[in-house]
Amino acid sequence: MNESISTQARAPESTATPLIEMRDVTKLYGQFRALDGVSLSVKTGQRMVVCGPSGSGKSTLIRCMNQLEQHDAGEIRIDGKALSRLSGSELRKVRAEVGMVFQQFNLFPHLTVLENLTLGPMRTRKLPEAAATELAKEYLERVHIPEQADKYPRQLSGGQQQRVAIARSLCMEPKILLFDEPTSALDPEMIVEVLDVMVELAETGMTMVVVTHEMGFANQVADTIVFMDGGKIIESNDPETFFSNPSSERGKLFLKKILRH
Repeated sequence: MNESISTQARAPESTATPLIEMRDVTKLYGQFRALDGVSLSVKTGQRMVVCGPSGSGKSTLIRCMNQLEQHDAGEIRIDGKALSRLSGSELRKVRAEVGMVFQQFNLFPHLTVLENLTLGPMRTRKLPEAAATELAKEYLERVHIPEQADKYPRQLSGGQQQRVAIARSLCMEPKILLFDEPTSALDPEMIVEVLDVMVELAETGMTMVVVTHEMGFANQVADTIVFMDGGKIIESNDPETFFSNPSSERGKLFLKKILRH
């Protein structure tokens, strides 16, 4: 996927309660501020791409969104519910609404593709095996690898494994999907097949937050580009504005470097 892809029509902005809202969120690792007073909101149907240099806080941002990392200050709300005020089963129920696709695929190597997909719905959502299997097959069709259902992860290419990981997240039927540099571990040919699936998901109206350096994908799919540096949001704009006239000097320098090839 190249940088010349034209921007498609953007989804209209929703006035409903944001699916995710962060207010002055700070995350510390010792004295290092991985997130420094970050505020943003993600609305239903929004497709947000988070970009920036390495170490800017992008991955920490989305890991805090679903509490894989616990923030040290500020407030995070999912569907209007403040995570800091929830515990136990309440917190798990709210977190289940936020799916996550990682850089590494994190599939269970001793389980088949189908078993990887049915495990979560059966354990967490208490679906009967037959219903979970039907759901898993549906989403394997969605990511274009239904024929891989009975294989083990080691028998798949990296691109196929990442598509299984996407299908696994979809099987939990989340309200929003987070992607943490989902193509960074893939060879160039495999990157395209994963991005194509993500484009198709966006076209169905799936709410998405994607950390990526794939600027062609960002320009094609996103309705919001968030640019981070030093644990802060430097700017947030629509793709046309960000790519043609970024509002910060730091954003201009980033684009000059990442698009120069």
